[in-house]
Amino acid sequence: MTQQPNRPTLAVIAAAAGVSLPTVSKVLNGKQDVAAATRAHVQHVLQQYDYVPLTPRPPARPLVDVVFTALDSPWAMEILRGVTEADLEVVVTSRSSAGDWVQELITGGRQGAIVVTSRLTTADQRRLGGCKLPVVVIDPIDMPGQEVPSVGATNWSGGLAATEHLIELGHRRIAVIGGQQDHLCSRARIDGYRAALDRAGIPFDPALVRHGNFHHAGGYEQARAVLELADRPTAVFAGSDEQAFGVLEAARKAGLSVPGDVSVVGFDDLPMARWSSPPLTTVRQPLADMGRMAGRMLHDLITGARLETQRVELATHLVVRASTARPS
Repeated sequence: MTQQPNRPTLAVIAAAAGVSLPTVSKVLNGKQDVAAATRAHVQHVLQQYDYVPLTPRPPARPLVDVVFTALDSPWAMEILRGVTEADLEVVVTSRSSAGDWVQELITGGRQGAIVVTSRLTTADQRRLGGCKLPVVVIDPIDMPGQEVPSVGATNWSGGLAATEHLIELGHRRIAVIGGQQDHLCSRARIDGYRAALDRAGIPFDPALVRHGNFHHAGGYEQARAVLELADRPTAVFAGSDEQAFGVLEAARKAGLSVPGDVSVVGFDDLPMARWSSPPLTTVRQPLADMGRMAGRMLHDLITGARLETQRVELATHLVVRASTARPS
């Protein structure tokens, strides 16, 4: 630390007070093993010299990577918003770029990583474990080993709630557009959809189950195909809001009104869901909270605190807006 201009040193204070340097330090730090008269004398000299202690720098926050498969969606921005509220210094990395992200993490002076919607391979886990670098996974493609903490949402319950809402409105031909088939969250949402049909005694029709990529284009292409069926659905449950926006576009281009001809439900409750036309009924996934929780868990791991659990699932809930109605 550099001295402020004309700021007296502790050595100057000690010489002026006729005491040792450790005695001055004890007075400044509130130690009790200094005689009252000596303490009062040192404090008087400190006032004479207008001595103001330097404010110590706060300890540096842990430097960590937040690793995304791709940074191309509002979904990722919501996750990142939550992570940055944790007591961490964050560097954002995309696995879609060239290079060995694990090696970059190891050699880049990072103290840990949050890996988002990605597959953490056994080899990745072994390399990170060998370097004692803690990792937390958000919404993993598949469940990592028990030693790897993860954060997700109640995807099965969300799929159940979305489909039951449509059933309660009177829909019986309900299509679902999931994400990639190998994604754990997509499988759970479709399982919730199937459970709702089963509870209501509605036969399962494989023709109404489609898989996109959680993005607008995937929702649009799959909705266009399913809305061209001879016995088209009266409702579509999309596995993400972005896919739901694609469904809205496909319905408009097919000359169908929403919700008059087809009801649409999304999943995520992104900020723009309330501003779509019509405003989107969706399952709210607490994305920022998921990022915030992962940040806290990683901070605890870095600082040596014990985690209460290795797997956290935050609750989802249905938000009803104007994109769903009774079938005409």
